[in-house]
Amino acid sequence: MPRNWKEEIVFTAIMAGLMVFVMVCYNVVLVQGFTKGFLLNSLKEYPGGLLVAIVLDLLIVGPIAKGLAFKYIINDYMKKNVVLIGITISVMMVLGMVSCMSLFGMIMSHSLGGNILATYGHTWIFNLIVALPLQLLIVGPIARFVLGKMQASADKVSQVSAEHKTTTEKID
Repeated sequence: MPRNWKEEIVFTAIMAGLMVFVMVCYNVVLVQGFTKGFLLNSLKEYPGGLLVAIVLDLLIVGPIAKGLAFKYIINDYMKKNVVLIGITISVMMVLGMVSCMSLFGMIMSHSLGGNILATYGHTWIFNLIVALPLQLLIVGPIARFVLGKMQASADKVSQVSAEHKTTTEKID
């Protein structure tokens, strides 16, 4: 779990960057098929999707998902296990992000004609089917690995700094 704002930004950038890229590619393939222009169209849609995903993650879905998870789902037993907390928050985040980003995708692809509710339900379930395992099995572990390395490095710098301060105080 990120411990400060800098770590939260890095973690979100990795998580959102990878999730949005794969999900944009997936949705472009669903809409137009695996054509020659698939990668170009995916790259064209990526920046807008990434921006919306980061804003949603940091300002809306993230705080709501974490709040609900800690208030209603994570009990005292689960608080002892960081992995259970991470999985719970990841599932809550995927549910929230799929809900919001499916609507965003429908708006961007002009899929608001016909039965909007049926289209949204179809879009939501098709996105959830890919997003949940993608997050839990691939993207989440990658982001947590990078975050862990970043935290270990920061801890090492803090430890060296504290040792240096102690040594300096002994000399004085």
